[in-house]
Amino acid sequence: MVGAVNGGRLPRQVFSVVNGGHDSGTWAGSVSSRAGSDCGGIEFRREDVEALLNEKIRPKDKFSLKEKCDTMMDYIKRLRMCIKWFQELEGDLLFEQEKHMRMLESAEQKCYDMEILMNEKEEELNSIIMELRKNYTSLQEKFAKEESDKLAAIETLTKEKDARLSAERSQSSILEDLERAQRECSSANQKILSVNDMYKRLQEYNTSLQQYNSKLQSELQQTNEILKNAEKEKVAVLENISSLRGQCTSLQEQLTATKASNTELKNLKEAAASEVERLRLDLQQVRDDRDRQLSQVQDLSAEVLKYKEWTGKSAAEVGNLTTKSNQLEATCISQSDQIKILQEKLAVAENKLAMSDVSAFEIRTGYEEQMRANSELQFRLAEAEVKLVEGESLRKKLHNTILELKGNIRVFCRVRPLLFDDGADHETKAVSFPTTTDNLGRGIELLQHGQKHSFTFDKVFVPESSQEEVFEEVSQLVQSALDGYKVCIFAYGQTGSGKTHTMMGTPGNYDDKGLIPRSLEQIFEAKQTLQNQGWKYEMQVSMLEIYNETIRDLLSTTRPLTESSGTKQYSIKHDANGNTHVSDLTILDVRSSREVSFLLNRAAQSRSVGKTQMNEQSSRSHFVFTLRISGYNESTEQQVQGVLNLIDLAGSERLSKSGSTGDRLKETQAINKSLSSLSDVIFALARKEDHVPFRNSKLTYLLQPCLGGDSKTLMVVNVSPAPSSINESLCSLRFASRVNACEIGTPRRQTSARQMDSRLSYG
Repeated sequence: MVGAVNGGRLPRQVFSVVNGGHDSGTWAGSVSSRAGSDCGGIEFRREDVEALLNEKIRPKDKFSLKEKCDTMMDYIKRLRMCIKWFQELEGDLLFEQEKHMRMLESAEQKCYDMEILMNEKEEELNSIIMELRKNYTSLQEKFAKEESDKLAAIETLTKEKDARLSAERSQSSILEDLERAQRECSSANQKILSVNDMYKRLQEYNTSLQQYNSKLQSELQQTNEILKNAEKEKVAVLENISSLRGQCTSLQEQLTATKASNTELKNLKEAAASEVERLRLDLQQVRDDRDRQLSQVQDLSAEVLKYKEWTGKSAAEVGNLTTKSNQLEATCISQSDQIKILQEKLAVAENKLAMSDVSAFEIRTGYEEQMRANSELQFRLAEAEVKLVEGESLRKKLHNTILELKGNIRVFCRVRPLLFDDGADHETKAVSFPTTTDNLGRGIELLQHGQKHSFTFDKVFVPESSQEEVFEEVSQLVQSALDGYKVCIFAYGQTGSGKTHTMMGTPGNYDDKGLIPRSLEQIFEAKQTLQNQGWKYEMQVSMLEIYNETIRDLLSTTRPLTESSGTKQYSIKHDANGNTHVSDLTILDVRSSREVSFLLNRAAQSRSVGKTQMNEQSSRSHFVFTLRISGYNESTEQQVQGVLNLIDLAGSERLSKSGSTGDRLKETQAINKSLSSLSDVIFALARKEDHVPFRNSKLTYLLQPCLGGDSKTLMVVNVSPAPSSINESLCSLRFASRVNACEIGTPRRQTSARQMDSRLSYG
């Protein structure tokens, strides 16, 4: 099975070449047959693609638009072939990925069947061993009985020595019984030896089954590694698509430049047309002058004839007239030459106009072809983006499924932006994010005393990430609460790292809402949508805080103002279904997100906060928001129960940095103690110890179903990028990494009958 998976080496070799590998010769030979059918036998390597992307269009004659268009069309054609080649490779990759997934499913099914068969064989062998042990015990008892009979016979022989005759008569029978007992004893010993041999063979068979199981596990791990490599190769394809996007942008810029040159040619054409029109007007004017001069010459010739007829005129007047006639003839000749020059200029202008029409037509044709090519590239780019989104959603779905099957606690990391009060040097950054394909969007690096510490989580949000981007990653988890799952999301981090901002957001800013209000909006919107499918939901809300290891009801209307005035004692209980109940806690029915927002504001006003040197408004307690969801579908008679727990933990801090004294000191000690208990629970879960100290604090006991039960749990660790907080940030990331490695129970859907709690009506 593993050999079949490794046999399809085409996509892996292709992407190793694109990513700068050294096996280009082997890859070229394996791909040439396929590339030759669709891409004309052209092979693309990394250097070919880089040369194609870095190629600059330089026609021999930079003023020849036709040559420039031809060069550009050839360049676009090669780009199309390259894109088509990469799309074919992407199709092969998707086919290989589906093949690997099918093989992985078959391997898992085969492993599951072998485990069932092994368990059945083991039970059968255990039953055979028990039977053989019973037979062995009975044979031992029989052997002991025969031994006792033998001793009794010997004693009888000793006592009856005086009666030798009777003893000799009975001796033969006793000897026969003794021989028969010895034969039975030897047969029993042989049976015991055969039973021992069979037991050894069974042990060897069990060992071989265990070895075969370990072999199947190794094959499953190899298949998982192949799937991871396929995901890496997919990321490489995404990088190539991004480079093609840049190329498309450059083509659009060239298209814009072509449009500008086309506009300039149009302006030149209009100027040439206006010049031709002006020359035509000048020509018409010259022709009119010539006609007028010719008429004058004709008139003068008639006058000359008249003067010749007149005999009374003198010769001087005739000479003057002759001179004047010659001048007029010279003027006519010069005007005729001027007309010829204007006609030549008109012909040249008409030729220029025809050439500009031809070039404009060619430019328009090239422009239309470029527009078609650009639209085709944009269409392919849109298809690639759709495939990218689908692949990313599929990757998230598969990733979530794998984590649910493993039972791990998912961990997100969010780094807040640098603040003015941090006083950090922007040239030396303490926090960085790797850009490699393996850790892109999942890795974070801290620099401490010149040493780099690297961590990898399910998702890492950079300081520029918005609240909407954070919620988009957890929206599917929130949706699971409506589907009948228990969901827990809690924020962890040092004081001033942005936990409350992540969970609650900025009051009064709609776009800066946190996870809690966005989750409520999504749930109530989904509730309206599911009503069309026959679902009816009832929702209840409770809010509490754990302050100095004491539970406080934030929705109680009779809450005391101070601790000295008497505090109600609340107890935490877990039922057999893994549900958590707090005695005497106020639980209110809600029907809209607006009602919950009102309750959140009311709880925020009642929550314990204080001022420290690290934070102006520091949360001094652990805030727990719980939304219970009960759904019933009349058409399918299906009933679900979901729970959404959203928790804002108090921030860990050092007394040397927070400067806490008095009540603040007591609060800090209680916070650090409860967070230390949480760390002990996580370490016990990671080591899979028999005893997990959930009861060491109210916080861990309240979170017991989320950490050790069947809940979908997500931890959002918040980190400060300030160099002054690098030690606390490193501790938080190390703790989060340990949390991410913990394996808890597999989440299960709650479809049992509803348990109606005593609740208050909220109008």
